[in-house]
Amino acid sequence: MDITSAVHTLTESANTLFILIGAIMVLAMHAGFAFLEVGTVRHKNQVNALVKIMTDFGVSAVLYFFVGYYIAYGSHFMVGAVELTANNGYELVKFFFLMTFAAAIPAIVSGGVAERAKFYPMLIASGVIVGLVYPFFEGLIWNGNYGFQSWLESRFGAAFHDFAGSVVVHAMGGWVALAAILLLGARNGRYRNGRVVAFAPSNIPFLALGAWILTVGWFGFNVMSAQTLDGVSGLVAVNSLMAMVGGILVAMVVGKKDPGFIHNGPLAGLVAVCAGSDLMHPVGALVTGAVAGGLFVYLFEWAQDKIERLDDVLGVWPLHGVCGVWGAIACGIFGQEALGGLGGVSLMSQIIGAMAGVTVAFVGGLIVYGAVNAISGLRLSEEEEFNGADISVHRIGATAVE
Repeated sequence: MDITSAVHTLTESANTLFILIGAIMVLAMHAGFAFLEVGTVRHKNQVNALVKIMTDFGVSAVLYFFVGYYIAYGSHFMVGAVELTANNGYELVKFFFLMTFAAAIPAIVSGGVAERAKFYPMLIASGVIVGLVYPFFEGLIWNGNYGFQSWLESRFGAAFHDFAGSVVVHAMGGWVALAAILLLGARNGRYRNGRVVAFAPSNIPFLALGAWILTVGWFGFNVMSAQTLDGVSGLVAVNSLMAMVGGILVAMVVGKKDPGFIHNGPLAGLVAVCAGSDLMHPVGALVTGAVAGGLFVYLFEWAQDKIERLDDVLGVWPLHGVCGVWGAIACGIFGQEALGGLGGVSLMSQIIGAMAGVTVAFVGGLIVYGAVNAISGLRLSEEEEFNGADISVHRIGATAVE
C-alpha cells in the first residue's frame, strides 16, 4: 500500500513538473514574439513592440484566470489553497500552460497591427478576445463543449484533431489579426501610386533572435501538449523538427534567400505541424512544413501587392492564419494510415473544424475590434504615426539620443 501510494505521488509530481516545464518554454516563446516584432518594425516603433507583448501577456493572464479558463473548461480557482494544491497543484500548472497558449493570440495580433495602433484600445480588445472569444473555441475543440466534436465523430467517424493548436491557437490568432488589420488599414506611406513602398526591417539580428527563441520554445509547445509524462511521444518531437526544416528550405528557395522569409519559414512549418504532430509520419511532417513555407512567402507577397488595406507587418495572417488551416487539413491527409500515419482522423472533420475556427476568429475579431474602434478608435493620429509609437505612446525611444 505504501509503495503504491509512493508511486502515485511520484507520478503526480512528475506530471506537474512536466507540464510546468512546458509552460515555462511557451512563456519564453513570448520573448520570441517580442524580438521578432522588434526586429521587423522600423526603429521608431521598437519600444512599442516590446511593451505590447509584455502588457498583453499580463492582461491575458488575468482575464484567462478569472473568465477564459472557466468558459473553456468549466473550472475555476475561487476555492481554498488546500483544494488548489491537490495532486501537487497539477490543475494550477495546467492553467499556466494553457494560459501561455491563450496569450499567444494577442501576441500574434500585435505583429499584424504594428506601427499604427493605439495602446489602450488594443489592450482592452486583447482582454476581451482572450477572455471570451478564444476560450469559446478552445472549449469547443479541447473540452468537447456544445457537442460539436461529438457531432463530427458521429457524422464523419472522427472528431476534429488539433493536438497542439494549429487552428485552436494559431489560425485563431491569424484570423483575429486579419480582422484588426483590415479595420486599421495600411500604414501611412506604405502605398504610393498603387505600388508598395518597402519598409525595411530595423534589425535583422533581433528578427533572427526572435525566430530562434520561438523555434526552440515550440518543442515545449508541441511535445508538452501531451500534458502528462505517459503521453510523451518522440514522434511529436521529430515531426516538429522535420516540419521546421521543411519550412526553412522552401522559404529559402521561394523567398530568394531573403532573411525575413528564411527566419519565418521554420515558424510556418511549426504552425502547420501542430495539429497532426502526434499522428503523421516524419516524411508527411516534412511535406507539411515545406508547403507551409511556400504558402507563407507566396501569400505574404500577394497580400502586400494586391490588397492595400491588408498591411500585415509581420505576415501573421499567412503565417498563423493560413498555415494553421493548412496544418489541420494536412493532419487529415498525412495522419491517414495509408500515408504512414497512425489513423483515427477524418479529412472532412478537419476541414469543417478548421472552417469553424476561421469563422469564430474572424467574426469575433470584427465584433470586438469594431466595437472598440467605434468607441475610442484603434489607430494613432497621422502625426503620432509619423513620429512613431515609441515617442507618441511611451515618450521614449529604443536608444538614447546624444
